[in-house]
This record gives sequence, C-alpha cells and structure tokens, in this order.
Amino acid sequence: MPRKKRSKRKFPSVPKTKRGVPKKYVKGSKNPRKAESEIKRTARLYRQGKLTPAMMDKISKQRAKDGRKKRKKKK
Repeated sequence: MPRKKRSKRKFPSVPKTKRGVPKKYVKGSKNPRKAESEIKRTARLYRQGKLTPAMMDKISKQRAKDGRKKRKKKK
C-alpha cells in the first residue's frame, strides 16, 4: 500500500533585517547588529555540524545576558 506524499509545510512570511534574520529575534538587544551576526554564525555552525554542547551553553548564557536591561532602584 503506497503512502501519501505530504506537502511541505508553509509558514507565513515575517519581516526580516537586511541580512535575513527575523526582526523579532534581534529586537530588544543592546546591540542588534552583533546579535544578528551571532545568530548567523550559530546557524552556519549548526548546518556544518560543528556546534558543540559547550558552545551552545556559552551562546545561551550570552543571549540571556544580552536582553537584560538595568533596573532603577526605588528609594
């Protein structure tokens, strides 16, 4: 019994930066251009299969730190 061929999933198009990264990914970053470069670099390494678990941990910590804003102390 032959199986049905599934059609490829279609996702809605989203606004992107000049280099092709979705704008929501870099929004809120202290340095959006640096964040964009890091996303592109990580994607390239992942595709090549060269991304190690240690590198992923380091990137994750860096991303978490980047989004934080300084809070003002209440008196």
